[in-house]
Amino acid sequence: MVGMGSFSLLGRLAALLALVTLAACADHSVVHRGRVARPALMAPPKPRVMPSSESFRMCAARLDAAQVRYMPLPNEDKGGGCRIVDAIKLMDFGTPTANLGAMTCPLAATFAAWARNAVVPAARVYLGTEVVRIETFGTYACRDVRGAGGTIAGKLSEHAHANAVDVSAFVLADGRRVSVQGDWRVDGPTSEFLHRIHDSACKRFPTVLSPDYNAAHHDHFHLDMGGKGGFCR
Repeated sequence: MVGMGSFSLLGRLAALLALVTLAACADHSVVHRGRVARPALMAPPKPRVMPSSESFRMCAARLDAAQVRYMPLPNEDKGGGCRIVDAIKLMDFGTPTANLGAMTCPLAATFAAWARNAVVPAARVYLGTEVVRIETFGTYACRDVRGAGGTIAGKLSEHAHANAVDVSAFVLADGRRVSVQGDWRVDGPTSEFLHRIHDSACKRFPTVLSPDYNAAHHDHFHLDMGGKGGFCR
């Protein structure tokens, strides 16, 4: 038979257990609140510096006069000597073109003029059709020059300054695709077309490299605005 003392003892134990549980909850709440991380103080973002040089304004005026659509890009120091300064992104100049990223304004203006006034007319003459798409390997890349034996360490490519574009192929309205790799050395109109626009590029860009230059350029034309001009291979 359980006496009244036993019930009293059980009651006290239950009350004690309840107090311990409440204390644990309270401690957990305090610890949890103590662990709430305060937001880290973020450094204010650097202001975006847009192209504003006199040479850029003159180049942009050329694009406007030619009714070329473009978007100015902020100047960026990428580190390691790589940078994007006075650059734009071409939006529309008449022929859709793949993989065009940041380009210095002079490069973009020269490329658009070459496409309009050399590539498109040459396709009509030599191939009897329209160019509906130009394919490229891109523009900006923070890297060194690539020579016949590989990368030349310590000598930055014009790509590292968004001052070069590599053109690989042309898609035609009749479905054909003329590539530098596949058509440069064959006999026939596709090769004549490629050699014609290469020669035209040499009159516009200071530096033009083709598959005839070295193995690193077996599949594209490298067009850039660096150097003193007249380097056509």
